[in-house]
Amino acid sequence: MDHRPQAWGRPRDDVYGPYNHSYFQENTAPQSHTQQPIVTGTSVIGIKFKDGVVIAADNLASYGSLARFTDVQRIKTFQGKSVVGFSGDVSDMQYMDQHLTALANDEHYSNGEEPRLNAENLHRYLAKMLYNRRSKFDPLWVHILVAGLNDDGRPFLGAADLLGTTYTSPSLATGYGAMLAQPIMRKRVPDEEAAQALEKEDAIQLIKECMEVLYYRDARSMDKYSMAVITKDGIDVSYDNTLEAQSWKFAETIKGYGTQTV
Repeated sequence: MDHRPQAWGRPRDDVYGPYNHSYFQENTAPQSHTQQPIVTGTSVIGIKFKDGVVIAADNLASYGSLARFTDVQRIKTFQGKSVVGFSGDVSDMQYMDQHLTALANDEHYSNGEEPRLNAENLHRYLAKMLYNRRSKFDPLWVHILVAGLNDDGRPFLGAADLLGTTYTSPSLATGYGAMLAQPIMRKRVPDEEAAQALEKEDAIQLIKECMEVLYYRDARSMDKYSMAVITKDGIDVSYDNTLEAQSWKFAETIKGYGTQTV
């Protein structure tokens, strides 16, 4: 008898003849793709400063309007040189994170020296990946920010969406942050010259202010967030930051709130 695993449960071909595979019916069901994201993360914000980039995102993953998962890290490091922030579908984020891990391993074992993919190259690579999936009518439902340094030490901050559209700016935001946090950052850093004059501590404080605004105004955010600071000395990333002195007492002064009488 043929004891190979692929032959288990089958009669012997030399006695009963080969199996007729025509009895198997091919799957004629239509091919399906993801039509909309299910579990999602909201805004990612980033800003350049004199010596690097600061990027942040809260740790909430929402199932529709339900604040379901409160410890999801949407800031991912790559080869200790770059950071990718994900906004959108969490399952697609996990898929891209696994892909980046495999890519980093390939880079390490094939090169064995310094990583060849700097932040700008990584941004271009991920944009091509997103465009490829979009061209197959099966997009990855994410909007990403890539932050890091170029080979010459200049800070880099770029964005790419599910269509493969790319752009760069001294300050960037995805999701609801594009409407609420971006005006705050642009007021402080309107161009590259202003970014070159911005100190690290001021950039971190500006990001914290934007995260506070998003916590109060974005119903899909929370007060716990991740933040990464990328400089020539490396990446300083923390995943358990909490907005300080958060209170809704200010709402009592708003006309029409609660049981106020006007």
